[in-house]
Amino acid sequence: MAGEATSTSGTGTGTGTVSKTGAARGWARRVGRRPGLLLAVLYLVLVLGWTVAPGLFAGQDPLFTDPASGLVPPGAEHWFGTDNLGRDIYARVVHGTRVSLVAGLLAVGLALAVGVLLGTLAGYLGGWLDQLLMRVVEVLVVIPGLLLSLAVVSILGFGTTNVAIAVGIAGIPNFARVVRAEVLRIRGSAYVRAAVAGGSRTPAILRRHVLPNASPPVLVLAALDVGGAVLSISALSFLGYGAAPPAPELGAMVSAGRDYLTTAWWVTTFPGLAIALVVLATSRVARALERTGVPS
Repeated sequence: MAGEATSTSGTGTGTGTVSKTGAARGWARRVGRRPGLLLAVLYLVLVLGWTVAPGLFAGQDPLFTDPASGLVPPGAEHWFGTDNLGRDIYARVVHGTRVSLVAGLLAVGLALAVGVLLGTLAGYLGGWLDQLLMRVVEVLVVIPGLLLSLAVVSILGFGTTNVAIAVGIAGIPNFARVVRAEVLRIRGSAYVRAAVAGGSRTPAILRRHVLPNASPPVLVLAALDVGGAVLSISALSFLGYGAAPPAPELGAMVSAGRDYLTTAWWVTTFPGLAIALVVLATSRVARALERTGVPS
């Protein structure tokens, strides 16, 4: 009997591994059949490369100034041209995208962690705790996200990290509401009732049954929210709340190039294009995950 149980367990593990591999391959085939989605994935891979190793993609120092080469248009030596101080815009876009994406991931991570905690407690425990937490969430939902972020960053102070925290706090209500809805749906399922009847403790039920089954829509929302977080962080940096000069940051670069729109369009265009492409690519991938499901 022990040998039979071991054999069965091994077969289940192998089947699970094959199932996960097959799901990932199926999703990859769907990506390959959609040129728009494929381009979005490739661009996000490039952006991740910029984030992990920006020096491999941009050999020039983003802070190096050469006033004699100021406002040089795009060309072979400077792919995206230079700004008014002679700094290479391509190098600044690469490093600035890294700053914006890391801040966006930090914001989404904060919103995800707190939102999952609040939504799980409200949905599973219910009662007065559900009423209390959801009233707080509803108050936050009423306040526009950018306005709430501005209020929080005014309290915390300027800087990329504080901006990311502010944007993350503004994103908590979306995750809390989605998680609560999923937990309410799962709480009444047969396998959860069976686990409760079997004497399983609440933390074990949440860990084994509730959270894994509630994760797909939450992960889709997280993927979609990355682009929105990058856009919000860039907007706050555009207003002067983000990274202090001369640090490269996409929103700050767009703001700095406003005075040269008529004479040097590239100073603003390429950082703005980088922001737009990140938002569009993450949105495209998130919509695909929403339709086809998260490969697992």
